[in-house]
Amino acid sequence: MSEDLIQQVSPLSFTWETSDPFLFCAHHKDHYPAGNGLGGPQASLSGRNLGYDFTLKDGWRMYHGSRIPGFPVHPHRGFETVTIVLNGFVDHSDSHGSAGRYGDGDVQWMTAGSGLQHAEMFPLLHQDKDNPLELFQVWLNLPKTKKFADPYYAMFWAEDIPCHRSRDDQDKAIEVRIIAGHLGAIQALPPGPDSWASDPDNGVAIWLIKLTEGAHWTLPAATTPVNRSLYYYRGAGLKIASQTIPSFHRVQLLESREAQLENGREDSYLLLLQGRPIGEPVTQHGPFVMNTTEEIQQAINDYQATRFGGWPWPDQEQVHPLEKGRFARYANGHVETK
Repeated sequence: MSEDLIQQVSPLSFTWETSDPFLFCAHHKDHYPAGNGLGGPQASLSGRNLGYDFTLKDGWRMYHGSRIPGFPVHPHRGFETVTIVLNGFVDHSDSHGSAGRYGDGDVQWMTAGSGLQHAEMFPLLHQDKDNPLELFQVWLNLPKTKKFADPYYAMFWAEDIPCHRSRDDQDKAIEVRIIAGHLGAIQALPPGPDSWASDPDNGVAIWLIKLTEGAHWTLPAATTPVNRSLYYYRGAGLKIASQTIPSFHRVQLLESREAQLENGREDSYLLLLQGRPIGEPVTQHGPFVMNTTEEIQQAINDYQATRFGGWPWPDQEQVHPLEKGRFARYANGHVETK
């Protein structure tokens, strides 16, 4: 029976393979040291390939940052990013004037659509202790009819993200944080208006699942044909349909059947990504995802000509004042603080 339900089990690397309508999922986990008061590490950067530091040296990476870890200003067109921060903080700035600091359970939903530039930096806020960071960035494709949608940016604050909590017959706890889709009557916050996830018929779900030690839980069958993947990123001893799943593996499941999850000797953490395939050609060139090579060339030309609105910030590695708390400022001037 498990062979019918479980279609494939494969190990995970830094960038996780996904299925249509998703493009990929990046898993960032870095144990940054104390900060230097400017957002960067209180540690030597010698020996690092600054500008392209993806080697896990001393437990952390600078990525494309030269002074502050993260991803300085860069463009996107034709898809969406959903950034899920489990631990640590991200500073967002974009070419439309939007900005924010979010983390410790917050989620940012951004539709690049017709094109924008943004920076995603990981400021090291604490100077007297380490600054661990863990996050997922999920790339969700847009269909051809929405590739040139107006860019959109929203924060899902941790306190507002719906959560399904239950206990099994042995009183073991299960928690499902619903970032997209629904579980029973519990519905996620609304995604971008042009998102593939905005139509319930597309069955898009992004869930964070926590099973406490020894918990049993049934993942319900999907109500529409979708690609469904479970990413088991932390834990030990998990079984799905009586088949043992190694930690840090992807499990591709048949969506039309429910799946019995039996946890092992420690808490287990999983990410669920599912959705109805868009079913269109995908042509990608770095930060641009379109349907044809001609559209990719047009994206490059448009970016070179307009810089997608330019860059209104003083620094390509833009970070906000370190003493500032969690906030979001939108292009229309509206500000949220937490």
